[in-house]
Amino acid sequence: MALRHIVYEGDEILTKKCRKVENFDRKLAELLKDMKETMIHFQGIGLAGPQVGMLRRLCVVGPFEDRYYELVNPEIIKAEGEQEGYEGCLSVPGYIGCVKRPQSIVVRAQDRKGEEFEYTFEGFPAVAVCHEIDHLDGIMYTTKAVDIHRPEDRPDEFTNSEEE
Repeated sequence: MALRHIVYEGDEILTKKCRKVENFDRKLAELLKDMKETMIHFQGIGLAGPQVGMLRRLCVVGPFEDRYYELVNPEIIKAEGEQEGYEGCLSVPGYIGCVKRPQSIVVRAQDRKGEEFEYTFEGFPAVAVCHEIDHLDGIMYTTKAVDIHRPEDRPDEFTNSEEE
């Protein structure tokens, strides 16, 4: 396994739609392992193909309930509810922005061997998976977010009056 180079905002690869994964081989398994290792090393909770320079429909997310998920050719087949919260991105280090996402989603995807499955994600895991699937469609969270800022420059409504 090896750490992969993270692609940063401004690189046009992050604005392109990814191609479907068709080869479920040793190279795919190695890429997914590298992506997980890279995500953990950089303290992320999700990493998509374009973020490591690969225009393929795959991502890794987690850990959610002590489990990491590898999603190959993922698609959201059902979305319900709405939640709003702050997100960050390994491709946009040092910034967060407020984004509206579904409260729960059902995702159909394949694993590294090509086996198809469905998962339901709720709450924060749904946010993370939606964020990564957006990457696969060339959409950065910064195009959906409001109030983009550095975490230390918190908006006034997050300032605790006891801290002042």
